[in-house]
Amino acid sequence: MGFSPPEQITVFGLKMAKRYVYVPNTSCLGVTEKEIEFKWFPGFAVTQKQKSVRALHTEALIKGINSILEISSKSEIETGIQSSAFNLYFKRKNSQTEVSVESAFQGSKKFEFSGPFPDLYNMSARDAKKEIRLRQQGKLTKFTFFRKDFPIIPITFFYDWLYINTLVKNPTLAEGILNYDAFSDIEFNPEKSINCQAYSAALYVSLVKNNLINDALESETSFKKILKEVYEERQKTQIFQLNIF
Repeated sequence: MGFSPPEQITVFGLKMAKRYVYVPNTSCLGVTEKEIEFKWFPGFAVTQKQKSVRALHTEALIKGINSILEISSKSEIETGIQSSAFNLYFKRKNSQTEVSVESAFQGSKKFEFSGPFPDLYNMSARDAKKEIRLRQQGKLTKFTFFRKDFPIIPITFFYDWLYINTLVKNPTLAEGILNYDAFSDIEFNPEKSINCQAYSAALYVSLVKNNLINDALESETSFKKILKEVYEERQKTQIFQLNIF
């Protein structure tokens, strides 16, 4: 769920970029990550980002990937916008205040020298992500979410668990996501970030299609156990740098 510009190359005067499209496996558990090269439209305007999304989806369609949902604030589909970690909320049991997935994720970080920062739960997603304390406290060691500890390995475990648990608490969005065959996030750069909302959405669909969603959400332990082989296989094929969480 990073916000770094994609790696770009120029071909015949056109700026090209590479992004992933995440396809949920339906006959077995997991997500197929397809790297797609497409024309990149530079600029920070939402309209430019949306042009890049369309270009990405067009190239993916040529490769046989149909019905792709962009999950980010740059999506042209409301389901995609609301499914962004910046806009996806759960309610606290005691106060009934709403907390975004992004704010919860950032506030749960525990570093070598400080953290977690539960006060970030009350911030907007954008402010929580920019919080200066998250950049001055040494290496990330774990996540602590409402007094429960989550390890940083398997990679993306806590983020996936948090995203999917919150998604199912929003049944209209959860049902809407099941109508798509694949997912993208135009802002996510896998060379600079690790956790990706489009991957988490695809993982949710795979769990549903394989009739494992209820078992997975019984507890954090069940979630990790059911997805153990998925995480092990994914880590074999990608290089993760723990110091960029």
